[in-house]
Amino acid sequence: MLMTAQIAPHSPAGWLETPLGRYLLECEHRYVDDAVADVFGFNALQLGLPEHDFLRASRIPFKCRIAPVGPVGLRAEFRDLPVASNSIDLLLLPHALEFGEHPHQILREVHRVLMPEGHAVIACFNPWSLWGMRRVFSRARDAYPWSGRFINLPRLKDWLALLELELVAGRTGCYLPPCTQDKWLQRFRFMEAAGDRWWPIAGGVYFLHVVKRVRGMRLIMPAWREQMKRNLVAVPKKAKDSDEPVAARESIKTQ
Repeated sequence: MLMTAQIAPHSPAGWLETPLGRYLLECEHRYVDDAVADVFGFNALQLGLPEHDFLRASRIPFKCRIAPVGPVGLRAEFRDLPVASNSIDLLLLPHALEFGEHPHQILREVHRVLMPEGHAVIACFNPWSLWGMRRVFSRARDAYPWSGRFINLPRLKDWLALLELELVAGRTGCYLPPCTQDKWLQRFRFMEAAGDRWWPIAGGVYFLHVVKRVRGMRLIMPAWREQMKRNLVAVPKKAKDSDEPVAARESIKTQ
């Protein structure tokens, strides 16, 4: 059960109700739904934007949204999660890094709580995009999302490599200019279809799908082949004369 809280007009939840915010959510839900659909396990966490369920397409039985405040299942700071180590199969971070005081420490916590071969999906605003330019020249630098510290993609990749979080998939999205009015977003819709082809690194948001790798780890799988060999039963062939059925039965007994 989630705790209830009022939505402030300038909060992330309030901005996500604007035309630009709804466009961002549409893009992010589309990617995250595809990314988590085939991830299996028992426990999944979402860090950030608790008003929106980014785990809706996951088939993992236990799901929990975590944030310092808001309608959450667990209130906690991302840099110090009250979660057991090596216990989480899937972890989502929708814009948790740009608005955290210590993004590298948050990634350390991600590595700690993830099980070996556990998955994490990260969504971040791209500073090398029209959205990044809007942040630089915006007068409302204290408003969401322009108040965040957008992280360069190469820098984030370096952090992930140091923590042995292996990048297995990723892409960019939200190629439209960050217009505040819906009519202008509709007029620039053609840029969305052409973005992946003509300017794939200039999307307003980038997504990274990483897996926790552990050196020297060996997965122990069930001995299916040996079990199948023990369960095999010899079937006698069809006899052509009276002597062959007796020989077939004798061979089964000797086995």
